[in-house]
Amino acid sequence: MASNRPRVLITHWVHASVSRFLRERFDVVANTTRETWDRERVAALARDCDAMMAFMPDTANEAFLEQCPQLRIIAAALKGPDNFDIAACTRHNVWFTLVPDLLTIPTAELAVALLLGITRRVMEGDDHIRSGRFSGWRPELYGTGVTGRTVGLIGMGAVAQAIAKRLVPFDVRILYTDPGVARLPDRIEALQVDMETLLAASHFVLPLTHLTPLTYHMIGTRALAQMKKGAFLVNVGRGSLVDEAAVAASLASGQLAGYAADVFEMEDWAVESRPREIHRGLLGDRRRTLFTPHLGSAVDEVREAIAMDAARNIVEALEGQRPHGAVNEVPATAEMR
Repeated sequence: MASNRPRVLITHWVHASVSRFLRERFDVVANTTRETWDRERVAALARDCDAMMAFMPDTANEAFLEQCPQLRIIAAALKGPDNFDIAACTRHNVWFTLVPDLLTIPTAELAVALLLGITRRVMEGDDHIRSGRFSGWRPELYGTGVTGRTVGLIGMGAVAQAIAKRLVPFDVRILYTDPGVARLPDRIEALQVDMETLLAASHFVLPLTHLTPLTYHMIGTRALAQMKKGAFLVNVGRGSLVDEAAVAASLASGQLAGYAADVFEMEDWAVESRPREIHRGLLGDRRRTLFTPHLGSAVDEVREAIAMDAARNIVEALEGQRPHGAVNEVPATAEMR
Protein backbone atom coordinates (compact mmCIF):
# COMPACT_ATOMS: atom_id res chain seq x y z
CA MET A 1 0.00 0.00 0.00
CA ALA A 2 1.35 3.41 -0.97
CA SER A 3 2.24 5.66 1.94
CA ASN A 4 0.79 9.14 2.27
CA ARG A 5 3.67 10.31 4.44
CA PRO A 6 6.02 12.97 3.05
CA ARG A 7 9.07 11.57 1.28
CA VAL A 8 12.63 12.68 2.15
CA LEU A 9 15.79 12.13 0.12
CA ILE A 10 19.17 11.95 1.88
CA THR A 11 21.82 12.16 -0.84
CA HIS A 12 24.86 11.06 1.19
CA TRP A 13 25.67 8.81 4.12
CA VAL A 14 24.56 10.05 7.52
CA HIS A 15 24.76 8.62 11.02
CA ALA A 16 22.05 6.09 11.92
CA SER A 17 20.63 8.47 14.54
CA VAL A 18 19.85 11.04 11.82
CA SER A 19 18.23 8.53 9.50
CA ARG A 20 16.21 7.08 12.37
CA PHE A 21 15.02 10.56 13.42
CA LEU A 22 13.62 11.18 9.94
CA ARG A 23 12.24 7.66 9.38
CA GLU A 24 10.09 8.02 12.49
CA ARG A 25 8.20 10.81 10.71
CA PHE A 26 8.61 10.35 6.96
CA ASP A 27 9.36 7.88 4.21
CA VAL A 28 13.09 8.15 3.57
CA VAL A 29 15.18 7.35 0.51
CA ALA A 30 18.81 7.39 1.64
CA ASN A 31 22.24 6.88 0.19
CA THR A 32 23.65 4.40 2.72
CA THR A 33 27.02 4.07 0.97
CA ARG A 34 30.11 6.24 1.21
CA GLU A 35 29.93 6.90 -2.53
CA THR A 36 28.54 9.99 -4.26
CA TRP A 37 25.45 9.59 -6.41
CA ASP A 38 25.70 11.37 -9.76
CA ARG A 39 23.45 14.34 -10.36
CA GLU A 40 21.17 12.49 -12.75
CA ARG A 41 20.37 9.92 -10.07
CA VAL A 42 19.80 12.56 -7.42
CA ALA A 43 17.44 14.48 -9.72
CA ALA A 44 15.53 11.31 -10.60
CA LEU A 45 15.05 10.41 -6.93
CA ALA A 46 14.25 13.97 -5.83
CA ARG A 47 11.47 14.21 -8.42
CA ASP A 48 9.01 12.45 -6.09
CA CYS A 49 10.29 13.85 -2.80
CA ASP A 50 9.04 16.61 -0.53
CA ALA A 51 12.43 17.29 1.04
CA MET A 52 16.10 16.73 0.31
CA MET A 53 19.07 16.74 2.63
CA ALA A 54 21.96 17.98 0.49
CA PHE A 55 25.72 17.96 0.90
CA MET A 56 28.82 19.56 -0.60
CA PRO A 57 28.85 17.60 -3.90
CA ASP A 58 25.18 18.40 -4.59
CA THR A 59 23.80 21.33 -6.50
CA ALA A 60 20.39 22.79 -7.22
CA ASN A 61 19.64 25.20 -10.03
CA GLU A 62 16.61 26.20 -12.08
CA ALA A 63 16.71 23.07 -14.23
CA PHE A 64 16.94 20.78 -11.19
CA LEU A 65 14.05 22.48 -9.41
CA GLU A 66 11.85 22.29 -12.48
CA GLN A 67 12.27 18.51 -12.36
CA CYS A 68 11.24 18.38 -8.68
CA PRO A 69 7.82 20.04 -8.35
CA GLN A 70 7.06 18.41 -4.98
CA LEU A 71 10.12 19.74 -3.19
CA ARG A 72 9.35 21.99 -0.24
CA ILE A 73 12.81 22.20 1.30
CA ILE A 74 16.46 21.60 0.47
CA ALA A 75 18.21 21.26 3.82
CA ALA A 76 21.92 21.63 3.21
CA ALA A 77 24.21 19.95 5.74
CA LEU A 78 26.85 22.61 5.19
CA LYS A 79 27.69 26.25 5.77
CA GLY A 80 28.31 27.78 2.33
CA PRO A 81 25.55 27.94 -0.31
CA ASP A 82 27.88 28.43 -3.29
CA ASN A 83 26.65 25.40 -5.26
CA PHE A 84 22.96 26.24 -4.81
CA ASP A 85 20.82 28.83 -6.54
CA ILE A 86 18.91 30.29 -3.62
CA ALA A 87 16.99 32.73 -5.82
CA ALA A 88 15.75 29.80 -7.92
CA CYS A 89 14.69 27.99 -4.74
CA THR A 90 12.67 31.04 -3.74
CA ARG A 91 11.03 31.25 -7.18
CA HIS A 92 9.99 27.61 -6.83
CA ASN A 93 8.73 28.15 -3.26
CA VAL A 94 11.39 25.84 -1.85
CA TRP A 95 13.00 26.57 1.50
CA PHE A 96 16.79 26.51 1.46
CA THR A 97 18.50 26.02 4.81
CA LEU A 98 22.08 25.95 6.06
CA VAL A 99 23.90 24.90 9.22
CA PRO A 100 26.11 27.94 9.77
CA ASP A 101 27.77 27.49 13.16
CA LEU A 102 28.70 23.87 13.75
CA LEU A 103 31.39 23.82 11.04
CA THR A 104 33.30 26.86 12.30
CA ILE A 105 35.54 25.40 15.00
CA PRO A 106 36.58 22.16 13.23
CA THR A 107 37.39 24.15 10.08
CA ALA A 108 39.49 26.58 12.09
CA GLU A 109 41.32 23.69 13.76
CA LEU A 110 42.12 22.14 10.40
CA ALA A 111 43.37 25.48 9.06
CA VAL A 112 45.88 25.70 11.89
CA ALA A 113 46.88 22.06 11.34
CA LEU A 114 47.52 22.72 7.65
CA LEU A 115 49.48 25.87 8.42
CA LEU A 116 51.73 24.01 10.86
CA GLY A 117 51.96 20.97 8.61
CA ILE A 118 53.12 22.85 5.51
CA THR A 119 55.56 25.12 7.34
CA ARG A 120 57.19 22.29 9.32
CA ARG A 121 57.30 19.93 6.30
CA VAL A 122 55.33 17.22 8.08
CA MET A 123 54.39 15.35 4.90
CA GLU A 124 58.01 15.21 3.75
CA GLY A 125 59.05 13.96 7.15
CA ASP A 126 56.45 11.21 7.07
CA ASP A 127 57.54 10.19 3.56
CA HIS A 128 61.16 10.10 4.70
CA ILE A 129 60.40 7.83 7.64
CA ARG A 130 58.35 5.44 5.50
CA SER A 131 61.04 5.30 2.80
CA GLY A 132 63.34 3.30 5.04
CA ARG A 133 66.13 5.85 4.65
CA PHE A 134 65.81 7.29 8.17
CA SER A 135 68.57 6.08 10.50
CA GLY A 136 68.44 8.81 13.11
CA TRP A 137 68.68 12.56 13.46
CA ARG A 138 70.21 14.54 10.62
CA PRO A 139 70.30 18.33 10.01
CA GLU A 140 67.63 18.25 7.30
CA LEU A 141 64.04 19.21 6.45
CA TYR A 142 64.37 22.60 8.09
CA GLY A 143 61.06 24.40 7.98
CA THR A 144 59.58 27.75 8.92
CA GLY A 145 58.45 28.70 12.40
CA VAL A 146 55.11 30.38 13.07
CA THR A 147 55.82 32.26 16.29
CA GLY A 148 56.34 35.97 15.77
CA ARG A 149 55.27 35.89 12.12
CA THR A 150 52.48 37.81 10.38
CA VAL A 151 49.25 36.08 9.37
CA GLY A 152 46.92 37.69 6.82
CA LEU A 153 43.26 36.74 6.93
CA ILE A 154 41.23 37.76 3.88
CA GLY A 155 37.77 38.01 5.38
CA MET A 156 36.96 38.15 9.08
CA GLY A 157 33.82 36.06 9.45
CA ALA A 158 33.21 33.30 11.98
CA VAL A 159 35.88 30.92 10.65
CA ALA A 160 38.52 33.64 10.39
CA GLN A 161 37.77 34.79 13.93
CA ALA A 162 38.04 31.21 15.21
CA ILE A 163 41.40 30.83 13.44
CA ALA A 164 42.63 34.10 14.91
CA LYS A 165 41.73 32.96 18.44
CA ARG A 166 43.61 29.68 17.95
CA LEU A 167 46.70 31.50 16.73
CA VAL A 168 46.96 33.69 19.83
CA PRO A 169 49.33 31.28 21.67
CA PHE A 170 51.75 31.46 18.73
CA ASP A 171 52.31 35.17 19.36
CA VAL A 172 51.62 36.08 15.75
CA ARG A 173 50.70 39.46 14.32
CA ILE A 174 47.32 39.23 12.59
CA LEU A 175 46.28 41.44 9.69
CA TYR A 176 42.87 41.23 8.06
CA THR A 177 40.87 42.82 5.32
CA ASP A 178 37.09 42.82 5.46
CA PRO A 179 35.07 45.98 4.78
CA GLY A 180 32.05 44.43 6.49
CA VAL A 181 33.78 43.98 9.86
CA ALA A 182 34.66 47.18 11.67
CA ARG A 183 34.91 45.83 15.22
CA LEU A 184 36.30 42.54 16.47
CA PRO A 185 35.59 40.57 19.68
CA ASP A 186 37.78 41.57 22.59
CA ARG A 187 39.82 38.34 22.49
CA ILE A 188 41.05 39.03 18.95
CA GLU A 189 43.85 41.49 18.33
CA ALA A 190 44.11 42.16 14.62
CA LEU A 191 44.84 45.15 12.44
CA GLN A 192 42.58 45.94 9.51
CA VAL A 193 44.52 46.86 6.37
CA ASP A 194 43.92 46.99 2.65
CA MET A 195 44.47 43.93 0.48
CA GLU A 196 47.77 45.12 -0.98
CA THR A 197 49.25 45.76 2.47
CA LEU A 198 48.07 42.39 3.74
CA LEU A 199 49.60 40.50 0.82
CA ALA A 200 52.91 42.32 1.02
CA ALA A 201 53.35 42.01 4.78
CA SER A 202 52.07 38.49 5.57
CA HIS A 203 54.15 35.34 5.92
CA PHE A 204 50.95 33.27 5.81
CA VAL A 205 47.84 34.21 3.82
CA LEU A 206 44.43 32.57 4.27
CA PRO A 207 41.52 33.51 1.95
CA LEU A 208 38.32 33.08 3.98
CA THR A 209 35.57 34.84 2.05
CA HIS A 210 32.45 33.60 0.29
CA LEU A 211 32.86 32.60 -3.35
CA THR A 212 31.28 35.27 -5.55
CA PRO A 213 32.04 36.65 -9.01
CA LEU A 214 34.16 39.30 -7.26
CA THR A 215 36.18 36.82 -5.16
CA TYR A 216 36.63 34.16 -7.86
CA HIS A 217 40.40 33.67 -8.35
CA MET A 218 41.11 36.54 -5.96
CA ILE A 219 44.44 34.81 -5.32
CA GLY A 220 45.79 34.67 -8.85
CA THR A 221 48.94 35.70 -10.67
CA ARG A 222 48.73 39.36 -9.62
CA ALA A 223 48.01 38.68 -5.94
CA LEU A 224 50.70 36.00 -5.72
CA ALA A 225 53.25 38.44 -7.16
CA GLN A 226 52.27 40.96 -4.47
CA MET A 227 52.88 38.46 -1.68
CA LYS A 228 56.09 38.39 0.31
CA LYS A 229 58.61 36.09 -1.40
CA GLY A 230 58.69 32.80 0.48
CA ALA A 231 55.19 33.22 1.97
CA PHE A 232 52.74 30.36 2.46
CA LEU A 233 49.13 30.14 1.26
CA VAL A 234 46.50 28.09 3.14
CA ASN A 235 43.01 27.60 1.70
CA VAL A 236 40.14 26.18 3.74
CA GLY A 237 37.54 28.57 2.27
CA ARG A 238 36.49 27.72 -1.28
CA GLY A 239 38.68 26.19 -3.96
CA SER A 240 37.98 28.81 -6.60
CA LEU A 241 39.11 31.66 -4.39
CA VAL A 242 42.51 30.48 -5.62
CA ASP A 243 43.74 30.07 -9.20
CA GLU A 244 45.42 26.68 -8.88
CA ALA A 245 47.38 27.05 -12.12
CA ALA A 246 48.80 30.36 -10.91
CA VAL A 247 49.69 28.81 -7.54
CA ALA A 248 51.52 25.95 -9.27
CA ALA A 249 53.53 28.47 -11.31
CA SER A 250 54.31 30.54 -8.21
CA LEU A 251 55.55 27.46 -6.34
CA ALA A 252 57.72 26.46 -9.30
CA SER A 253 59.28 29.94 -9.47
CA GLY A 254 60.01 30.05 -5.75
CA GLN A 255 57.82 33.10 -5.14
CA LEU A 256 55.45 31.01 -3.01
CA ALA A 257 57.08 28.70 -0.45
CA GLY A 258 54.13 26.40 0.11
CA TYR A 259 50.44 25.80 -0.52
CA ALA A 260 48.12 23.85 1.78
CA ALA A 261 44.47 23.30 0.92
CA ASP A 262 41.37 21.45 2.01
CA VAL A 263 39.24 22.74 -0.88
CA PHE A 264 39.75 22.69 -4.64
CA GLU A 265 38.46 24.38 -7.78
CA MET A 266 37.00 21.13 -9.14
CA GLU A 267 34.51 21.07 -6.23
CA ASP A 268 32.81 24.35 -7.10
CA TRP A 269 30.04 22.82 -9.21
CA ALA A 270 28.29 26.15 -9.81
CA VAL A 271 31.32 27.45 -11.74
CA GLU A 272 30.84 26.15 -15.28
CA SER A 273 34.47 26.81 -16.25
CA ARG A 274 35.90 24.93 -13.25
CA PRO A 275 38.65 22.37 -13.92
CA ARG A 276 37.59 18.73 -13.62
CA GLU A 277 40.67 17.76 -11.63
CA ILE A 278 43.22 19.27 -9.29
CA HIS A 279 46.05 20.95 -11.18
CA ARG A 280 48.71 18.34 -11.83
CA GLY A 281 51.47 20.80 -11.07
CA LEU A 282 50.17 20.89 -7.51
CA LEU A 283 49.69 17.14 -7.14
CA GLY A 284 53.22 16.51 -8.40
CA ASP A 285 54.84 18.82 -5.85
CA ARG A 286 54.92 16.85 -2.60
CA ARG A 287 57.67 19.05 -1.16
CA ARG A 288 55.80 22.33 -1.17
CA THR A 289 52.14 21.27 -0.91
CA LEU A 290 49.92 19.66 1.71
CA PHE A 291 46.36 18.60 0.90
CA THR A 292 43.38 17.12 2.73
CA PRO A 293 40.17 15.85 1.06
CA HIS A 294 37.73 18.53 2.28
CA LEU A 295 37.98 17.50 5.93
CA GLY A 296 37.02 20.89 7.37
CA SER A 297 34.05 19.56 9.33
CA ALA A 298 35.11 15.91 9.39
CA VAL A 299 34.88 15.42 13.13
CA ASP A 300 32.56 12.50 13.88
CA GLU A 301 30.33 14.10 16.48
CA VAL A 302 30.29 17.38 14.55
CA ARG A 303 29.16 15.74 11.30
CA GLU A 304 26.40 13.94 13.19
CA ALA A 305 25.26 17.20 14.75
CA ILE A 306 25.33 18.99 11.38
CA ALA A 307 23.16 16.34 9.69
CA MET A 308 20.79 16.27 12.67
CA ASP A 309 20.39 20.04 12.47
CA ALA A 310 19.58 19.74 8.76
CA ALA A 311 17.07 17.01 9.64
CA ARG A 312 15.35 19.32 12.12
CA ASN A 313 15.05 21.94 9.39
CA ILE A 314 13.26 19.32 7.28
CA VAL A 315 10.86 18.44 10.08
CA GLU A 316 10.03 22.09 10.71
CA ALA A 317 9.39 22.81 7.02
CA LEU A 318 7.23 19.74 6.42
CA GLU A 319 5.22 20.55 9.54
CA GLY A 320 4.43 23.99 8.10
CA GLN A 321 6.88 26.03 10.16
CA ARG A 322 9.65 28.35 9.05
CA PRO A 323 12.79 26.22 9.34
CA HIS A 324 15.28 27.73 11.76
CA GLY A 325 18.17 27.56 9.27
CA ALA A 326 16.31 29.22 6.39
CA VAL A 327 18.21 31.72 4.27
CA ASN A 328 15.25 32.55 2.02
CA GLU A 329 11.54 33.22 2.46
CA VAL A 330 8.70 31.10 1.12
CA PRO A 331 5.10 32.38 0.99
CA ALA A 332 2.87 30.92 3.70
CA THR A 333 0.53 29.50 1.08
CA ALA A 334 3.40 27.53 -0.45
CA GLU A 335 4.50 26.08 2.90
CA MET A 336 1.36 23.98 3.14
CA ARG A 337 1.04 22.87 -0.46
